[in-house]
Amino acid sequence: MADIVVIGGGHAGCEAALAAARMGMDTVLLTLNMDGIALMACNPVIGGSAKGHLVRELDALGGEMGRAIDDTFLQSRMLNLSKGPAVHSLRAQADKQAYQNRMRRALMSQERLTVRQGEAASIEVENGRVQAVTTMTGQRIACQAVVVASGVYLKSRIIIGEHQQEGGPQGLMNATGLSGGLTDLGFELRRFKTGTPARVDVRSIDFDEMTPQPGDEPVVPFSFMTDRALHNTHQCYLTWTTPETHEIIRRNLHRAPLYSGKIHGVGPRYCPSIEDKIVKFADKDRHQVFLEPEGRESREWYVQGMSTSLPEDVQWEMYRSVPGLRRCQLTRLAYAIEYDCIDSRELRPTLESLRIGGLFFAGQINGTSGYEEAACQGLLAGMNAALQLQGKQPLVITRDMAYIGVMTDDLTTKGTDEPYRMMTSRAEHRLHLRQDNADLRLTHLGYEAGLVTEERMERTRQKQRDTAALLDTLKHTRYAPGEARDAWLEQHGQPVAATSLSAEELLRRPEITLDHLAELTPELADHPVPAKEQAQIAIKYAGYLDKQDALIRRARAMEDMLLPEDADYNSISTLRLEARQKLTRQRPRSLAAASRIPGVSPADVAVLMVWLEKCGIRNAECGI
Repeated sequence: MADIVVIGGGHAGCEAALAAARMGMDTVLLTLNMDGIALMACNPVIGGSAKGHLVRELDALGGEMGRAIDDTFLQSRMLNLSKGPAVHSLRAQADKQAYQNRMRRALMSQERLTVRQGEAASIEVENGRVQAVTTMTGQRIACQAVVVASGVYLKSRIIIGEHQQEGGPQGLMNATGLSGGLTDLGFELRRFKTGTPARVDVRSIDFDEMTPQPGDEPVVPFSFMTDRALHNTHQCYLTWTTPETHEIIRRNLHRAPLYSGKIHGVGPRYCPSIEDKIVKFADKDRHQVFLEPEGRESREWYVQGMSTSLPEDVQWEMYRSVPGLRRCQLTRLAYAIEYDCIDSRELRPTLESLRIGGLFFAGQINGTSGYEEAACQGLLAGMNAALQLQGKQPLVITRDMAYIGVMTDDLTTKGTDEPYRMMTSRAEHRLHLRQDNADLRLTHLGYEAGLVTEERMERTRQKQRDTAALLDTLKHTRYAPGEARDAWLEQHGQPVAATSLSAEELLRRPEITLDHLAELTPELADHPVPAKEQAQIAIKYAGYLDKQDALIRRARAMEDMLLPEDADYNSISTLRLEARQKLTRQRPRSLAAASRIPGVSPADVAVLMVWLEKCGIRNAECGI
């Protein structure tokens, strides 16, 4: 007997199980293979554009991924530094095996969490609520809630050219039973596809023909709890495909499963295979290829940018046409993988099934791609499963609160027809949802839910106090006209003014930073780095932040207009038929969520608004 069973030991399953157990639930993590826990089946990297935001948010809520990557990274970089702070994103190359070991230790040492190897076959439901999970070997694990985090393993199929075989990533077995179990529960399954490039032996790489890509120093940690200094130990390398590469691919397109009809699943638009790039971007004569290490003790390197499912003989020829790889030895072939997933519109914003109580879904089973997207969903599902069993209010993260909220809203209201990837462009409030302030936005939610420790919460409070104190100092520090001040202004290319200027006024100028002001007021250098970062952004982007706050307040007004869960939309005759069908199927939480459902028009939203106002006066007439 368990309180919660988590099916799957990937990035979603690890976070779900840890969250549930840390919140006091007796939890069982059921994984196909103990050696596959937290496997990085594709690139061993955490973060990246927008994905770095997700990891910071997960860490702020009390998740494990940020601390795990800080303990096991090889190289770290902050992306998009030439742009504004809204899109700055951390990215760290991981030691693949060390990361797995680090996450496995966290699971094995966690109280109230049992990890065991086994394959789920079915989920028992009675009176619309989860009762148990049954394994393929016949064991029945009674429970009150289930988190399905099965990744890409459901009836997965590996495809390399004309060769196909049933199986999971990196030679692991697939899951053959649960697809039927979900179909029996009424879930309509879809086929998605993803892929990975080949790995090559580092001894066969000619790095002198490539461009080094060093990491950043000092290293910025992912976790808000990491205090120690971090340092890069490895670097990556950049090379390019050649016209020869493209000719090899074009000559063999008829053998590419993607174009020959052997692949039926829908692939990711934003992470295409190399053959897809050659076809869709025929005007480009080269594409970037990054060589990245897989671990300190591993001789295998990852060839980012050359994912493919072409036949083996073509792969050897194609990779060896790239500068630096002309004598490369492939240690693992590239492949495509097809798998079953559900329609994420079947879920509430809590990631619980609309139809079955206590049944939650997280990760690639929901149609997403990426370790970070999966981990955040796992954390949210695990937290909400625990909160439900504790009789507490669920945690609903909305679009204006976090990238996690953008992702869950996109999945549960709009759905996805291809593997979903988080991007900064999906977040309409991205200047507010920066990675640097994830703790200020979210840590209190994790604390209230019982996942975040008092120590972490106090750190966040201290950061708030430090920032407020620095902002006050900048507001009240003034510089009167004088020889020293005017010389400083000229030195930094600023016009000399006849009036007194505050530090805040000077910091508003694009060219002036806090480090520059510390030349006038050395005490400013003594403030904590996180406070300086927050204060500088708050002052330099004050006008933009004020505008975004106004937009958020307007959006929140609609988010706060909650729709009844048991609303009879078919009885609202003024709604269009399509809107009635979509609303009945998806059961949006709020008027704002309803407005984002494809097929629900602004006129339908206006009808719902009038209906809600009417319900506020005559609830019985509205059936609530």
